Amino acid sequence: MLKVGLTGGLGCGKTFVGDRLAEWGCVLVQADELGHQALAPGGEAYDAVIGEFGAGILNGQRRIDRNLLAACVFNSPERLARLNALVHPPVVRREEALAAEYAAREPHGIFVVEAAILIETGSYKRFDRIVLVTCREDQQVERAMRREGSTDDDVRARIRRQMPLDEKRKFAHFVIDTSGEKEDTVRQTRAVHEALRRIAS
Repeated sequence: MLKVGLTGGLGCGKTFVGDRLAEWGCVLVQADELGHQALAPGGEAYDAVIGEFGAGILNGQRRIDRNLLAACVFNSPERLARLNALVHPPVVRREEALAAEYAAREPHGIFVVEAAILIETGSYKRFDRIVLVTCREDQQVERAMRREGSTDDDVRARIRRQMPLDEKRKFAHFVIDTSGEKEDTVRQTRAVHEALRRIAS
């Protein structure tokens, strides 16, 4: 089984690329979704995160409100690092269990994990290949602004906190540039998929 990390900056189009790879037969796991599960009541990180950040991050159903949690760490790299230290290990364990299960069924399959901070956390080392999705910064801002509740300042601050895309290129085996038309992104993604399929077979 080939284990592929899919990453990129805010608003670059990771999900679009991941969805195409899934359509063509890859298994797609989203690290963000595994993080939701770890933060849910009964999840591995639930109690520890409340212990670290307080009951003020809970909503009326005693579920962790991700917006409130994000506000707690927004301007504090130290608190963000602490949050990642609590959530990242259970996410990795869930991902590894899914990968092992899939490898047993499909020894020549392609297992793709979509994660925004794959390189920053050092997780890229656990993958056979890294696919980086990029675009121009003005497009990142424009696309991210379409999300509910986003402001220009918030989006630009989030982009500044991420590793620059040019830096991420050094770690990537494949780069997909989504700056052009969707058809061009699909063409690039199909070429990457075909290359991954050859490696996996």
